[in-house]
Amino acid sequence: MPVLLCSTHAELRAECSDDRLTAVVMTMGALHDGHAELIREARRRVGTSGRVIVTDFVNPTQFGPGEDFDRYPRTLDADIVVCEEAGADIVFAPSVEDVYGTSDLSTLGTQVQVEPGPLGSELEGASRPGHFRGMLTVVAKLMHLTAPDLAYFGEKDYQQLTLITQMVRDLRFPIEVVPVETVREPDGLAMSSRNRYLSDSERAAASHIPQALGAVLAAGSLGEQAALDAGLAVIAADPSIDLDYLVIRDLDLSAAPTSGPARVLIAARVGSTRLLDNMAMELGGTR
Repeated sequence: MPVLLCSTHAELRAECSDDRLTAVVMTMGALHDGHAELIREARRRVGTSGRVIVTDFVNPTQFGPGEDFDRYPRTLDADIVVCEEAGADIVFAPSVEDVYGTSDLSTLGTQVQVEPGPLGSELEGASRPGHFRGMLTVVAKLMHLTAPDLAYFGEKDYQQLTLITQMVRDLRFPIEVVPVETVREPDGLAMSSRNRYLSDSERAAASHIPQALGAVLAAGSLGEQAALDAGLAVIAADPSIDLDYLVIRDLDLSAAPTSGPARVLIAARVGSTRLLDNMAMELGGTR
C-alpha cells in the first residue's frame, strides 16, 4: 500500500479514528537507513493490523542561534519513498503553524514548554542551551497529535532518548518508549542526517569517532580514566577533530559506576558538522 501523506492534524485525525495499535517514529526528515530501521522495528511490533506513523518535521525550537536550522536538509519526497519501503502507513509532515499554532518563529519562545530538568543542562545541553527544552516540547506535542501506543527512538541520540523516557514516565504519558540500536556505516560511523554535510576528507576523519569509542570499550576493564585515556588518544591523533566531550556515565546518565554496565558518549565537530555517538560498555569488570 502506498504511504499516505498527512499535512495537518485534521487530516491525520481523520485517518486515525479507529483503535488500531499505533506506533510513531519521530524524525526531522532527511531519512536514512537508521530511520528505516526504526520504521521496520515499529512495523514488526504492530504487525499487519497495526499502524505506523512517521513524523517529518524540522523543529525550530531545538536549534540555537547560529545552528543549522536554515540549511538542515528537507527532502520530503525522498523521505516518503524511504517510509513506504520500510513499511510505514502514514507520513505526518505538519507545518510550524499546525504544531505551534503560529508561523511566527519569534514568538515560539513565549509558549509553554517542557523543562528537561538537570540532565538537560549537561553534555549536549551544556553545548546547546535550550536544545532539550525545544526537543521535549515538540516530542510532547507530536505525541499528543499522533496519539500512539508506542514511540520508537534510536540510541544514537542517547541523551535525547533518556530525557524522552523520563518525560513520558514523569508526565504519565500512556506511551511505551522503545529504543532501537544505532545503525552504522560499514566503517562504524553512526548514521546521521548530518553526515551528508561532510566532505570526503571530513568523512574519513569522522570514522575516528567510533574508533575512539571502540578503544574506550576495549580498555573498560582498566577503569574509567584508563578507558577514557584510550579513547582520547585516538581523537588526539587526528587534529581535524574538535572534541567537545568524551565521557562515561551510568545507563541513566548519572555519574559513572565503579564497575558494571555503563555508556560512553562522545560529541565532536568535524569541519562545521557536529557529530554524536555512544556505545554500551562494561566498566571495571562485572558488578
